[in-house]
Amino acid sequence: MAVLLWLACYTQAALADPHLRVLAASCAACHGTNGNSVGGTPVLAGLAPDYFITQMQAFRSGTLPSTVMHRHAKGLTEIEIHQLADYFAAQPRHSATLPPKVETP
Repeated sequence: MAVLLWLACYTQAALADPHLRVLAASCAACHGTNGNSVGGTPVLAGLAPDYFITQMQAFRSGTLPSTVMHRHAKGLTEIEIHQLADYFAAQPRHSATLPPKVETP
């Protein structure tokens, strides 16, 4: 119970940090709102923080090839990577849904 309370408080504190909100919003351009991609890019919501951190460090060092992510990762500090990892881990994962197909006459 204490862990859940701490997580809720930590998540709220993270959301109150305007800098972290800007960083997360820049991820949304490709990875969707709150990390819930609708396809084409990985879903970040609900990822284990250690996995997120490992991936970002690999992008930054160049050991994980990418067309764009290496540039983003190099622009983040180690603290920002950890903050984003915790932020996205706390986001609920949602299944991508497309609007119904509209039949045209």
